[in-house]
Amino acid sequence: MNAYKDFTPRIGASWDVFGNGKTAVKANLGKYLEGVGVQLNYANSNPTLRMPQTTGPFGTSGVTRTWTDGNNNFVPDCNLQNPNANTAGGDTCGALSNLLFGQNILTNNYDPALLTGMGVRSADWDLGVTLQQQLMPRASLEVAYTRRWYSGFTVTDNQATANSDWTPYSVTAPSDPRLPGGGGYVVSGLYDVNPTKFGQVNNLIIDSSKYGEEYQYFNGLDVTLNIRLRNGLTLTGGTSTGQTVADNCAVRANLPELNQGIGAGLVGSTVNTVSPYCHVAYGVLTQGRGLGSYVIPKVQVQVSGVFQSKPGQLLAANWAAGNQFITPSLGRPLAGNAPNATINLVAPGSMYGDRVNQLDFRVAKILKFGRSRLMAGVDLYNALNSSAVLTYNTRLHPGRHVAAADHVRDRPPREVQRGDHVLEVRGQRSGGRVRGGTVRQLRPQPPGLSPENQRRVKVRASTLN
Repeated sequence: MNAYKDFTPRIGASWDVFGNGKTAVKANLGKYLEGVGVQLNYANSNPTLRMPQTTGPFGTSGVTRTWTDGNNNFVPDCNLQNPNANTAGGDTCGALSNLLFGQNILTNNYDPALLTGMGVRSADWDLGVTLQQQLMPRASLEVAYTRRWYSGFTVTDNQATANSDWTPYSVTAPSDPRLPGGGGYVVSGLYDVNPTKFGQVNNLIIDSSKYGEEYQYFNGLDVTLNIRLRNGLTLTGGTSTGQTVADNCAVRANLPELNQGIGAGLVGSTVNTVSPYCHVAYGVLTQGRGLGSYVIPKVQVQVSGVFQSKPGQLLAANWAAGNQFITPSLGRPLAGNAPNATINLVAPGSMYGDRVNQLDFRVAKILKFGRSRLMAGVDLYNALNSSAVLTYNTRLHPGRHVAAADHVRDRPPREVQRGDHVLEVRGQRSGGRVRGGTVRQLRPQPPGLSPENQRRVKVRASTLN
């Protein structure tokens, strides 16, 4: 990498509409560059990171191979030193995903135009227009529109393969009530490399515009209300609504081996040979936040709370489709002796997890000692004891009563804090009571069991002193 040169204009303006300081319109426009760090082009162009590796936190993707333990002894009996597919002792080892592994050969190369020049570095433009209106003394309303669009996308082109070396195929989603429409639909636009080309890698990282148009943008609207009264009451709250749209379909049409992440912020997905969703509108999502604070006169007690409501996690249903489901369309087994391909059956943005609604509450006594002031309070986190699932395992096991995508990894805790003593409760409401404990991973159970009986709970709590 030589030197990047960029012109990053930023401009802002404000207008007092009626000249009385009560109505203002503000606008801003600016270009913001991608941060430089130990990743992407800034580090991966280092020659030591361009050789095939076993792991890929930086540089090239980690080299992998499949292994089928045919004799169930949990030991690879095939020859792991042979980079090609081989069978021995009942076990089968697939070919290495990069046959040049272990050799002093660079398999990731960069287009020189990507490493130097003017306007090459990835960036985003941000446009904002805000209307602020005073409703009454100490109260105002703000409405803000934001548009953000991105530039400087890069892709990886394996020049050891031609487009004709990639065979398209489709699969039929299994019947499952948790899938859209109960499943049974066709997922097309999948690709598998010609077996004779498997493991041949000669990557070129290059600007995506050389293959077609790619775009990504966000439109959002924020509404905020601020109230600060003389009697000590403070209220602030509002909503933030927006949608991210991303599209690299034109690029994928000319580069079937495309493997690229799209989306930004809280939503994002990957487009690759087993995830064909190249145009994604992640849905109009709304977050709500508010806080309030009030000091009770005479007793000098402050009561405050914070509430937030935000969308759940973007969901997926990753199904390990075996060759028996793929061969009818592909016309052959998967290349590299792969026993299956993990395919996402849910279009990104079409399904989200539990919405998270959380209230945090605080009561504090104000103590005055001369010129000093001390506040002694009690904080109650997750006062409503929300049981929304925060993290999901997105692997789908068709036919099981409890979907792996429903496995609970974590829930927001309800926590009471006073001084240095803490009582933490993790659980959910059941029959008007709170079931305490840390919720562990769900395990599939036969039909008929209640949700409570399907959970394995390890109680972990301590009393307040």
